[in-house]
Amino acid sequence: MNDHTLPSDEERYGTFALIRRLLTEQGFVHWRKYAFAFTLMAISAGCTALSAYLIGDVINQAYVNKNLRGIIILGGITAALFATKGLATYGQSVLLSQIGNRIVADNQRSVFAKLLNEGIGFFSDRHSTEFIARLSAGAAAATQVINLLITSLGRDLLSLIGLVTVMVVQDPLMSFISFVVAPPAFLVLRKLIRRIYGIARSQFQGGTRIIETLQETLQGIRIVKAFTLEDVMRERFDRNVAAVEHEANKMARVSSRASPLMETLGGCAIAIAITYGGYRVIETGATPGQFFSFIAAFLLAYEPAKRLARLNIELNSGLVGVRILFEVLDSPPSEAADTGKPALQIRTPRLEFEDVHFAYRSDEAVLRGISFVAEPGKLTALVGPSGSGKTTIINLILRFYDIERGRIVIDGQDIREVTRRSLRRHLAYVGQDVFLFRGTIRDNIAFGKPDASEDEIVAAAKGAYAHDFILSFPRGYDTPVGEHGLQLSGGQRQRVAIARALIKNAPIILLDEATAALDSESELQVREAMEHLCQGRTTVAIAHRLHTVSHADRIYVIEDGQVSESGRHDELLRQEGRYASFYRLQLKQQVTRTPVAEAAQ
Repeated sequence: MNDHTLPSDEERYGTFALIRRLLTEQGFVHWRKYAFAFTLMAISAGCTALSAYLIGDVINQAYVNKNLRGIIILGGITAALFATKGLATYGQSVLLSQIGNRIVADNQRSVFAKLLNEGIGFFSDRHSTEFIARLSAGAAAATQVINLLITSLGRDLLSLIGLVTVMVVQDPLMSFISFVVAPPAFLVLRKLIRRIYGIARSQFQGGTRIIETLQETLQGIRIVKAFTLEDVMRERFDRNVAAVEHEANKMARVSSRASPLMETLGGCAIAIAITYGGYRVIETGATPGQFFSFIAAFLLAYEPAKRLARLNIELNSGLVGVRILFEVLDSPPSEAADTGKPALQIRTPRLEFEDVHFAYRSDEAVLRGISFVAEPGKLTALVGPSGSGKTTIINLILRFYDIERGRIVIDGQDIREVTRRSLRRHLAYVGQDVFLFRGTIRDNIAFGKPDASEDEIVAAAKGAYAHDFILSFPRGYDTPVGEHGLQLSGGQRQRVAIARALIKNAPIILLDEATAALDSESELQVREAMEHLCQGRTTVAIAHRLHTVSHADRIYVIEDGQVSESGRHDELLRQEGRYASFYRLQLKQQVTRTPVAEAAQ
């Protein structure tokens, strides 16, 4: 398909396109329930119209025929009509709510599933609050628009048709005169629609910024407190709230701008109808019941007519959220589906980089033809200055990104030729910044193996040297870790993460500076846990502190996206190259830091 045949955004996300898509993709699935709700609305509308019609008979029986028995019968019929209308209204309200809740739930699942299938690069370009807003506001907007259409067609339009029928039956000429207000009202409303759409979009963006500021403040509350940023964050939050308040006030003004005109025109129409009806009763001998029935039907028809006149405004306001939802669902996947590829099969967990080139941006190469081998069951360490490409290597092994040239091979299989899920099942990852999910310690360990037994969880915790500190808590393995695991210390979080990796029992372990942020005592405990994790497994470890990998089977020095040196620790020291220089520099820093630390105590 060439560019000329691709639909424009207006064609894809215009009012009619969005409505058609909503009805066909989401509304039609529930057509049976919608049809039942529509039937109940028709019953309710019929009861309303019939009630207006019967008022005329009541008036005539009371003032013209003086028939008490007729009035009693009509009173009973009226009571039955209102009871029937109440039951029908209850039924259609419950049905629409159930359908709406299902549509919201389905849309939330769809958005969440879409996000789970995106690559890491997709999220690095956006703030997480954008997805929170799209998940909540977009999913709810779809239900709002569909229900608005159904209630407008069912409740309002059918009620209006029934009441207009009563008016025409009672007095055709007066009915025609009463509807002269419609064209001016629709003309005014049409001019407001574009402004409504723009304001609604601004409100969504402002709401996203409010959530963003709140989330960042809560997640970074330690920094906020430490740097006394309370006033700065409060000012930022107040500014965002004020912007949304301004847009909301603008929406209120614009959306209500037509009300004075519509009320005035409606009042004029009622005045004309009353005057003409009174003239007919007094001068031409028409029955008062006919007059009262017409006026009752007219007054009852006024509200549904006003709602139908505002339908386009409310639709365009709701369709902003629908477009926001579809923009996420329609975006091309940044991590293409690969379910048709074979699964990775590992007999010998040998990992090899062959002349790998990679860049996050086209003009900034990160890896420039790097090649190395991580042998089965051995510890392979990657060291080098910040920005040399070490973490990128881990990202590429996990296929968070795909390489530009070269190959990454595991047991003779190019990882691009197998499914990502099968690749990642054979990898266990422990990073410097440990992320723990909200829940208990047991829950977080079990994420490595969701069907793990209690014995397996405890064994993994023991292997990670975490069992003792876990039992020191009053609730043991049921201890909540808090948001991001903040109720545990850094060393404790690392050992829970190692237990999570250990229970996975993957043949290849990836460690990204897992001890860099720890004190000496915690580092020692975590190192012991890591040694247990890596036994008999192929391990690739990124290290900032060189002494933590001095026992590695092979050390690769990464500089400027290439391997500049490789060998064992003692071999590299004898070469007097970059590794030896780094090592001596760190020893010197350790020596100079110690007196400073002692003086500080």
